Order: sequence, then structure tokens, then C-alpha cells
Amino acid sequence: MRAAYYDTTGPATEVLRVGELPDPQPGPGEVLVRVTLSGVNPGDTKKRAGWTGAPMPYPRVVPHSDAAGVVEAVGAGVAPSRVGRRVWVRGAQSYRAGGTAAELTAVPERLATDLPDTVGDVLAACLGIPGVTAHRAVFGDGPVSGRTVLVHGVLGGVGSLAAQLAVWGGARVLGTVRSGADLAEVALPGVTVFALDRPGVAEPVRTAAGGGVDRVVEVSFSDNLDLDAAVLRNGGVLAAYGTRDARPVLDFWPLLFANTTIRLLGSDDFPADAVDAAVQDLTTAAESGAIAVPDADVLPLERVAEAHDRIDAGTRRRQLVAPSPQT
Repeated sequence: MRAAYYDTTGPATEVLRVGELPDPQPGPGEVLVRVTLSGVNPGDTKKRAGWTGAPMPYPRVVPHSDAAGVVEAVGAGVAPSRVGRRVWVRGAQSYRAGGTAAELTAVPERLATDLPDTVGDVLAACLGIPGVTAHRAVFGDGPVSGRTVLVHGVLGGVGSLAAQLAVWGGARVLGTVRSGADLAEVALPGVTVFALDRPGVAEPVRTAAGGGVDRVVEVSFSDNLDLDAAVLRNGGVLAAYGTRDARPVLDFWPLLFANTTIRLLGSDDFPADAVDAAVQDLTTAAESGAIAVPDADVLPLERVAEAHDRIDAGTRRRQLVAPSPQT
């Protein structure tokens, strides 16, 4: 099979290779998926770069955890009826060497979820890390119907899905973008959006929230913490999946007196029941048309390093890689 891989960590153009590797075989309880589109996420590029300084977890890694594809074969214990089914794949390279940047990937059956006919491959390849993270951020503390949810970074992969899921869940949804120039790019029905570069933005956010926000979905904990503290209601939840400063400073007492819950989200290790709920809801929401991916680039496998570099440069467009030529 054709695959992208790396044998050492480092810059994308230096360590990523594209070539022939042996076809994986599905083991007991696994399915073999022919990958249509492989989703590239910041977590994938950080692993490739050796972001935490950790050594290579395996001698060779085929990157990427997310994908859309078709089940080509099954291992022992898996129903043969799964062969031929379209699926969306998550977690393929979470604690595993073989990800989805390849024509074929073998994963445990539970990591490949059947796709409704109405859901396209682009959206399906974006449901894994960003979708499950967004779901956990929005619903990790219960239903949001009738509540107010503030989602930062609604032009991003997680933020866009989080805002759409919150609307789908019956919340009043507010969102933010970095600057006023970004406002024209937002196309999210049911979401009231604010620019963070506008002075005194906390007051209009609180007003739009009817006096305060119940939950915040946070992409940059260190940058937005003061704003979040200013707009959260007593008993509110701040769910963060990213930060610019790894050691953020917070004003402790106002958060304490407001009984604020801070929830930090590491997608590789969410509780199994939370992931199961996310998978079910994401599939249902996608089938109903409640969620979409507005901006995505599909690159051939030979340009996988370019996709990684775009992610590292901060693009807000989803980056997808096609292991086989698109027809």
C-alpha cells in the first residue's frame, strides 16, 4: 500500500516520507479500512514534530487518527456483513503505530463507525478528534438545552463543530473570532459572534447571554481566562482543550467565589462512555444535516508535508489527505 510515514520526529518536510509499505492485516476484533480521506489535526503534527520532547513511541509511525473510508476486510470475531460499509474512523493512531495516512488502515472495530449514506467523506474525516473533543466540551457536564454556551474560535475545527453541536442541543450559542475582520467569514446559523479585538467585549457578551454564560468552550485558556471569568455565571463551566501559554496565570478568588468548574480536555483519554455518547450524537447530527465542515482542502498523499505545515502555520481550513487519486 502507499502510505506516509516517519521514522524520526522533526519538521514535516524533513521527516515525512511517502512510499510503499506492507498492507496491514486485520487482527481479531479489527476491521481493515480502505481510506478515502485522512484528516490532519494539530495533535498529529505535534506528534510528528516531537512536541513534548518524548522519543518515538514506535520505530515507524503512519500518522493521523481520523478518516473516512470503506471496510475492506474483517478479522476474527467481526461480522462479515461489515465488509463494504462506509465508515468514519477515529483514534487510529492513538497509542498505535498505524494511522490513516495510508491506503489501508487496520483498527479495532469500535473505532470504525458506520456512516449514513447522506454524510459525505469530507465531514466524515473531520468527526474524530475535533468532533469528539467538541462534543465533550459542550456536553461533558450534561445537556445544554435552555442554557447559554460561549464557544471561542468558531472558525476552527473544534470550535465550529462545538458551536453547531450546541445549537443542535438546544442552547443559546455565542461565539468569538480573533478580530473584526474575521466576522465576515463566519457562517453558523443560530450563533451570535463577537470579535475579541473589540474593546470591552465582556459586557456585550454578558448582555447577549442574558446576564451570564453557563458554559465556555475554550481554545486558548491563557489568552481568554479573564474574559471567561467575567462572563461566566455562578456555577458555570470552563472547558478548555488548548492554551497558548503552558503555565497560565489565573485570578483564583473570583473563580472560586463564582464556583467555577474548570474542565481540561485530553481527547486521547476521554472516558469510554463519553466517547460512545459523542460517536452516537455526532453520527446522528451529521445525518440530520445539523453539522457541517465549511472549509476544507483535500491534498494528494504526496503533499502530506504541506498539509502538516499548513496546520502548524495556524490555518483554520481543515486539511485532508487523499491516499489514492480522487476520481
